[in-house]
This record gives sequence, C-alpha cells and structure tokens, in this order.
Amino acid sequence: MQYVDGFVVPVPKRKLGAYRRMSQKAGRVWRSHGALEFRESVADDVKFGKRTSFPRSVKRKPGETVVFSWIVYKSRAHRDRVNAKVMKDKRLAGMMDLKALPFDAKRMIYGGFKIVVDA
Repeated sequence: MQYVDGFVVPVPKRKLGAYRRMSQKAGRVWRSHGALEFRESVADDVKFGKRTSFPRSVKRKPGETVVFSWIVYKSRAHRDRVNAKVMKDKRLAGMMDLKALPFDAKRMIYGGFKIVVDA
C-alpha cells in the first residue's frame, strides 16, 4: 500500500512566489529520486476555527496563509530510500538553511501516513 508524507506550513503571503519556486525545485528532486507525486496547495477555504483548524495548527500570523502539501511513495520503505537520496542531493543545499527558507520551519507540521483507503 502506498505511503504519504504530509505537511502543513505557514507561509507569508508576500513570500508565496519564493515558496512556489522552492517547491518546484524540491518537487523535481523528489520525483527524480522516485517519489510518485509531489503536491503543494495553498489555503482557499480554510477558516480559523474556535478550537482546531489548519491556521491554528501552525499558529498562523496576520499576513500569512497555510500551505498543505504531500508526497506519495510506493511504501514506507520506498519513502525511506527516496528521502535518503534526497537528503544527499546537492540541488537542495540552499534549502537546508532553515533561516533562508521562505516560511517558519519551526511551525511546520509533518508526518508519514499509511494509506488505508484508496478509492
């Protein structure tokens, strides 16, 4: 069964262009190492909930939006192999400096998920 890495990231609206360029580059790297899909999506219909919500989950600040992203792999073992190669890829060297990223990586939420329904 396929495996998914999921991410929720707060991105300053003024930095969406830089975020998109970074993501396009990252997507090419992940896909070149075998990821099946690499998707980035920007919040469109995301309310600030009273208790929980995407904006609350990343402590969204004024002037920021939320990006929801995912990468699909054949399996968790495949994900681990792909990510090991990606982390060594020199094309991502500039993205490894957390201070240079166009978002606050400390507020990023991420994790790996087993797919249980594929309809």
